[in-house]
Amino acid sequence: MRTFMLRTFSLSNFSWAALLLAAVFSSSSVFAQDEYAPPQGKGHVVVLISGTAGPKHDKAFARDVAALGYDVVVFDGTQLEGKGSEAIRLAINQARQMPHATPGKVALIGLSLGGGIALAHGSRMPDDVAVNIVWYPATGFVLRFPGFASRIRVPVLMFAGESDTYRDCCLISTARTLASDAAAAKAPFELVTYPDTNHDFIVGGSNYNPESYKDALKRTAERLQSAFAENGTTPAP
Repeated sequence: MRTFMLRTFSLSNFSWAALLLAAVFSSSSVFAQDEYAPPQGKGHVVVLISGTAGPKHDKAFARDVAALGYDVVVFDGTQLEGKGSEAIRLAINQARQMPHATPGKVALIGLSLGGGIALAHGSRMPDDVAVNIVWYPATGFVLRFPGFASRIRVPVLMFAGESDTYRDCCLISTARTLASDAAAAKAPFELVTYPDTNHDFIVGGSNYNPESYKDALKRTAERLQSAFAENGTTPAP
């Protein structure tokens, strides 16, 4: 048995609120790392799954998403890797119980490894997930599972850098193949690519690209708002 600490960050006054929650989980469980509260106090839940660099790497990005009006609950992608759909369901259920969460479907946002996990599992959970937004996701698994695109049931918005060669995990050629397969299968999938943009182009990332990041964040905001509205909930202000 292991005990973990969860921190909550408030954006209403741009200060870190002191909230200390102790929870005990078995070694096979998943657990939230951080919660970033929206400015208005409570908001629709965004489950953010980190890449291999871990949640600390994504703090600035998580704050930017929370500032859009959402309760962002962060999970470490390395602890979800290989645990299948059940781990995503556990993460969603935990996120729904956070202090600043409102009821209803959640949005998934995944980065790199986390994007691959969200894409592989979250895109087939229409009862729990309103939209799946993946930034430069690991897509190698797509080539090993022909017909994967036809099984997508949750709207997917994917961002990919056209110069991304990081560990050959997130190649633009694979992204375009997936987009083509999704179009043929009439699956709800949209691919947005950015020229002269590498892996990890988010704010705080090793290849931060301000222009690409600004556009992708804007598209993220628009898609989150429309997805929650389409699912019968009031969009965040």
